[in-house]
Amino acid sequence: MKTINKSLIAAALATTLLSAPFAMAEKVLRIGHDNKADMMENPAHAFTGVFKNIVEVATNGEVKVQVFPSNQLGTAKEHIQMVRDGQLQGTLAPVGPLAGYYPRIGVLDVPFAFTSNASTYEVLDGKFGQALARDIENELKDVKVLGFPDTGGFFSVTNSKRPLESLDDFKGLRIRTMTLPTHQKIIQSLGAEAYPLSWGEVYSSLQTGVIDGQMNPIPTVSFAKFNEVQGYLTLTNHLFAPYTFMINKDFYDGLTAEQQKIVSDAVEIALSSNRGLSRLIEASSDRGIEGLKSKMKINALTATARQKMSDATQPGVIEYIKETHGEKGTELLNLFLTEVDKANESVYLQ
Repeated sequence: MKTINKSLIAAALATTLLSAPFAMAEKVLRIGHDNKADMMENPAHAFTGVFKNIVEVATNGEVKVQVFPSNQLGTAKEHIQMVRDGQLQGTLAPVGPLAGYYPRIGVLDVPFAFTSNASTYEVLDGKFGQALARDIENELKDVKVLGFPDTGGFFSVTNSKRPLESLDDFKGLRIRTMTLPTHQKIIQSLGAEAYPLSWGEVYSSLQTGVIDGQMNPIPTVSFAKFNEVQGYLTLTNHLFAPYTFMINKDFYDGLTAEQQKIVSDAVEIALSSNRGLSRLIEASSDRGIEGLKSKMKINALTATARQKMSDATQPGVIEYIKETHGEKGTELLNLFLTEVDKANESVYLQ
């Protein structure tokens, strides 16, 4: 198979957009993301697939949606820049690459904050999510934030040494993180060594023993085949890191009011599909916990262990966010913590 030259594709796409005004008149919404093109395996592609079908049908084809998965047009970080530049109309931005443009996304990284997936959705779809979207738009200027799709659920930790049942079990382990200071601080506070590493190097580094473990949602562990190089999986549920679905602001402003309403409605339905598939994969699919049971030793934290880990990690991360992101970050953080408490209580009472 020939290697795809991503730079050439991106350049060709940009040239097409600049030299063919009729393409813009047709209102083609091109979305790039970094996941596989399998709607039944990947929540990100499920989101874009449902969104595409609804928008095209509801607008009678006036707005076309083209989806480019698997980093066909560049990396996740490049996708964000392309959306800002108008070379691409939309993307699902992971928190790591987005932090390079919008560091305050780190307010989401308070560990052990949520008690359930339902709580995360309530917070991201409610007052905090709206404030976060506005802040991203104000900071980046040239994007419109439409929602926060699920990447696959809460983060778990895998490793090649032992079950992680207490803080002591983290000692001596080297755990891969994204290049996010908050993620690194969490792992360090748990007693392990944080080892920032790009996604493309994770599998080989686990395989060769450069790192002992990593943290990601269950579906990611499965489709990345980490079970081949990791023997233990601990359901820590310590972080929830959503995608940010953003589109180019000029493109959005160029839609009619009716088309904008259709796009918003499509996002709402696509979010439901995305989140439902995430839970299905995570809990009962052979691509989730059920499929990993025969391949890895899986354990969940006791309530006592979870509380001790929360006590060890939360204060330092909260203080870091306040010191690093200043008044705006602190204001956003306080809103986040308030809304999380409300959502946790609301879900508990249901």
